[in-house]
Amino acid sequence: MLIIIMAGIQFVRPELGNPPVTDDIQAPEAVGHILRQSCYNCHSNETRLKWFDEFAPAYWIVASDVKHARKALNFSEWDKLTPPQQKAILYMSLNQILFKEMPLWQYTLLHPEAKLEESDIAVLKNYLTVLSAYKTSDTAHRNADNRQYNKWMLNHTAPVNVPSAPNGIAYIHGYNNWKVISTTERFDNGIMHVIFGNDIALKAIEDGNINPWPDGTTFAKAGWDMLVDSSGIIHTGAFKQVEFMIKNSKKYASTKGWGWARWLGMQLKPYGKDASFSKECQNCHQPMKDNDFVFTMPLKLKAK
Repeated sequence: MLIIIMAGIQFVRPELGNPPVTDDIQAPEAVGHILRQSCYNCHSNETRLKWFDEFAPAYWIVASDVKHARKALNFSEWDKLTPPQQKAILYMSLNQILFKEMPLWQYTLLHPEAKLEESDIAVLKNYLTVLSAYKTSDTAHRNADNRQYNKWMLNHTAPVNVPSAPNGIAYIHGYNNWKVISTTERFDNGIMHVIFGNDIALKAIEDGNINPWPDGTTFAKAGWDMLVDSSGIIHTGAFKQVEFMIKNSKKYASTKGWGWARWLGMQLKPYGKDASFSKECQNCHQPMKDNDFVFTMPLKLKAK
């Protein structure tokens, strides 16, 4: 009977084709080799199944994994992303590798060739670093950026009627008066961040109650260009964006208990075409699932 069932399910085969490659990532040979060996089988239109992948129910799992993988990142459709999006998704992917989220452990059990060595990771990180050289600055640009900074942070002349994000989250006026809890930088896009926390976040830090963070916790992450002068000193450049991360375990249950929103530039243009943009944030924060999806440790706790 079991043999008959196993034979029968082989005819149930979700479609898993290889669509045409519209554009491929242009990377150095060493980087391309690593990506093809460890990533392309799921994250491209060049999937090559091994013989044991062809049999159901294993085939069903593979087909589902490849479908979701291509949706998240597809090296065969690289032209669908803008250069900033390309760097951002590479940065997200590197984080997933560093935190052992990728490649999937169950995949490497049967595909050991996909495992990444420390030397492979170093090659990928160096590639992304080279792509993301800091912008240079001169006195005139620094003076202009300083005037913008003073206007933005000290006077806080944000527009009164800022449009809400596509997922309905409203812009939070006055976050610049919150206490700074940490700073960080993104080497992939040359942006430095100052992270502010509301009163609930501050109390959670004082009480050591940050995993999970309590409902009502709100972080504001403001970002500026990092500019390097002729002496190699880093300066604050143009204001790039502000992001909010709001904890409400019931309201935002579909995105792991957090609501995300982002506004771009001095015009505070909401980021995202529709509400699905928050999935990008969730995917980026996925490696920190054991830390309630929060990357940055408060400076006070870092000191301890």
